[in-house]
Amino acid sequence: MTTLRKLLPSIHIHPVLLVFIIISFLTGTFVELMTILSIVVVHEFGHFIMASIFRWRIRGIILWIFGGVMDTDEHGTRPLHEEVLVTIAGPMQHVWIYIILFLLSGNQFVPAGMIDIAFFYNTVILLFNLLPIWPLDGGKLVFLIMSAFFPYRQAYYSIILFSLCLNVLLIVLLLSAVPFTLSAFLLFSFLTMDNRKNWKERSYVFMRFLLRRYQGDINVTHTGFIEVSCYGLLMDVFHKFYRDKQHTIHVIFPGGIRQSINEMDCLHNYFYKRQYDKPMGEIMRHIS
Repeated sequence: MTTLRKLLPSIHIHPVLLVFIIISFLTGTFVELMTILSIVVVHEFGHFIMASIFRWRIRGIILWIFGGVMDTDEHGTRPLHEEVLVTIAGPMQHVWIYIILFLLSGNQFVPAGMIDIAFFYNTVILLFNLLPIWPLDGGKLVFLIMSAFFPYRQAYYSIILFSLCLNVLLIVLLLSAVPFTLSAFLLFSFLTMDNRKNWKERSYVFMRFLLRRYQGDINVTHTGFIEVSCYGLLMDVFHKFYRDKQHTIHVIFPGGIRQSINEMDCLHNYFYKRQYDKPMGEIMRHIS
């Protein structure tokens, strides 16, 4: 029993989803809702299985009203290719669902109406998840691509802002230009509130990224350098950090004089010595 618990994730249901389940009983849409939840669970198990192969630290799976999410302790600390594979592993499960539905379509024991419902929702959930909105899989893929070319902070802040703007645009379209559906309105409204929450917590996410680097919990595949003025602060340096890179920081003094410092010294001065407001020039003099 203990081994089984280690192999399978714990599944948590969002309180709002419980309300939707009760409403489905009362409105006669329980079969449709269970079909949706079944597809979502298969989708999330795709993420879970791939993450388990890479030995990620996984807390469990949370089922929300717009789908599901795999709760993990890995945030920008794993190799980029791992995060990409874990992200696309969810949408790939819909291919297997299509194959299973096709095989069952000729089976007289499964009603054709149920096959049609499952096919419809499998398509809707797949397309919805591929939208470039955080934290959907499409949004995560956009973020991962951006983080390969831009500093981590810039990539994260950009995807949250983009998602927030796109959600608002889609809500406006639902209310004005396209046929209104309550379910779509609620989904995009929920995502908008989630993006707003993400934006408020953006500094916390970035600090967690820095703290993981300070603790040595990072993957390094490249090296790079950062130039910063001697009047700049440590946070000015951190804003230029890339994922998967080990940085050497070149501090520029008047007259074009350069002095180098590695990123661990910068992180140590920030988290341990708490030199939040000291300019880089002064920090370099103490290290020298």
